Amino acid sequence: MAWEDDFRKRMDVFSASSSSSYNGIPVSIKIRTTKGCYHREHSPSAYKIIDSYLLTHPCDDYSFKEHESGPEILVYFALATSGITLAKSIIDLITVIIKARKEERKLDDYRKSPLELVIRGFDENGMIREEISLKIDSEQDVSESLIEKAILSSANKMFSKRKQ
Repeated sequence: MAWEDDFRKRMDVFSASSSSSYNGIPVSIKIRTTKGCYHREHSPSAYKIIDSYLLTHPCDDYSFKEHESGPEILVYFALATSGITLAKSIIDLITVIIKARKEERKLDDYRKSPLELVIRGFDENGMIREEISLKIDSEQDVSESLIEKAILSSANKMFSKRKQ
């Protein structure tokens, strides 16, 4: 399957080039539209907001990828004694991406389709796992707290065996 092979290669390149792999699990956090596109060509206003954020908040702990269906962030979940954790800077970036889509919605009425916050990674057998963490209506307000809880809940479900 083509997308699975592409995903595996993307994750392998990220893992090989990342300095954050010391004690963590590489994952993809995808913000995708359920219908239509969410990429630079069709969402220029949203990407102005995203680009501005990325320029003013540089970070080497993740890789940002653009796809037709929506942005993807490759990052490591840290394994801590209290469970899986994710850096605040990543939660902030995800929040900006989601809010940028909502801001663009105010300017352009055709982007009504909901967004999905999706976590992808590999289980202990190397198989791709995917969990939809949150569905976000085009008018829904989201907070960093809601996003963090949704992501960590999904991550704990997906990687419970790895935490041990």
